[in-house]
Amino acid sequence: MKFKNLLLALVFSPLIGTYAQVRTSSSTTTTETTTEVVEEEEVYEEEIETFGGTRAVSGHTVETLGKGVLEFRIEHRFGDLGGAMQTLLGLDNATDIRFGFEYGITDKLMVGVGRSRGTYSLGNMGSPYSALLDGFTKYRLLHQSKTMPLSAALIGTMSYTYMKANADVESVSHFPKQADRFAYSAQLNLARKFGSKISVAVMPTMVYRNYVDYRDVNMMFAIGGAVRYAFSTKAGLILEYYYNNLQTTNLAVKRQNSVGIAVEWMTFGHNFSVTLTNSPGFGETQFIPYTFKDQNPFAKYSQYRLGFCIGRKYMRE
Repeated sequence: MKFKNLLLALVFSPLIGTYAQVRTSSSTTTTETTTEVVEEEEVYEEEIETFGGTRAVSGHTVETLGKGVLEFRIEHRFGDLGGAMQTLLGLDNATDIRFGFEYGITDKLMVGVGRSRGTYSLGNMGSPYSALLDGFTKYRLLHQSKTMPLSAALIGTMSYTYMKANADVESVSHFPKQADRFAYSAQLNLARKFGSKISVAVMPTMVYRNYVDYRDVNMMFAIGGAVRYAFSTKAGLILEYYYNNLQTTNLAVKRQNSVGIAVEWMTFGHNFSVTLTNSPGFGETQFIPYTFKDQNPFAKYSQYRLGFCIGRKYMRE
């Protein structure tokens, strides 16, 4: 009897092993097929970031903060590079200082407020205002991707000065009415990234000031442009230019186009940039109408100035 059981085991064991292999192979094949179907369904369209931060040099980029992200910004501009030994490349002086808070309401909509000293101390060669408050709203209309060829954003800005009014009725800072202290700007920012290194932006901009010198105009139009070259995913070089002279005025001092260059780099939670520009002030309502410094970098006495910006992001948990 034992011999009979042993004989049956020897005969049927290969069949049982073959059946088990077939079952295992069939199960494996089914699992692999199911995995391939899931992988084919998980296809996402990647959006392209054109610029490293929300600012180029003086003006905005198309970029917005993510939803729930708060950024604190410190911006500083020193004095003219001219007279280098006396002022150590202008580092002894400050043409303007700004502190600001910016917040991403959604991934497409952000707002910001700030306070700047203003460039009133420059007299006729700068902005007639000091003690400036500013605010802006930026909305991302388009985001470059494989199916969208460019990015676009709308930016609206307002500034208000609470400086003491000048007693001289002919002064631009006389402010007969409270509304005369306001200025506004509106901008359409269009940008595209070419490859992995080059980003280009065009920024048609309108500025309206409620109260201006009798030789000036209330409404101004400017065309801005910016180019960014990415050294890496964390650093880049930016060139910015705003053509401001679209209107003819009888100002005693000729208005100049705003020119700037910046080197920027990012670390976790921080943005840093070092700038060189002929614009003393911050914000479109200031650097577009009130840049009177010579845009020629090779002038005998350079009227460009160094500056920096530090941005610290706080992310909602």
